Amino acid sequence: MLVYTSWASLQQPVMQWQGLTAGPDRYWTIATLLDAYFGFITFYVWVCFKERRALPRAGWFVAIMLLGNMAMSAYVLLQLLRLRPDQPVSDVLTSRHPMT
Repeated sequence: MLVYTSWASLQQPVMQWQGLTAGPDRYWTIATLLDAYFGFITFYVWVCFKERRALPRAGWFVAIMLLGNMAMSAYVLLQLLRLRPDQPVSDVLTSRHPMT
């Protein structure tokens, strides 16, 4: 996904794309983007719960806003890797990182 997104960005920058912004389909384009970013923000609220320090919170915010689901998937996988063998998977959702 990262390779394809990078390739597509090199073909045409996102800010120059006007494919669905000029015709009647623009409303669905805008609705889809709003839906995606509201989802990203909702996920980021959980990241703020998990991460107690400002720097990781800021870094994950930038990553999620720029990379979307790719960054979100990476965050969840990192949370799973941080689990100790004796911890239940539910701790990924409910436990917070210690302040270190």
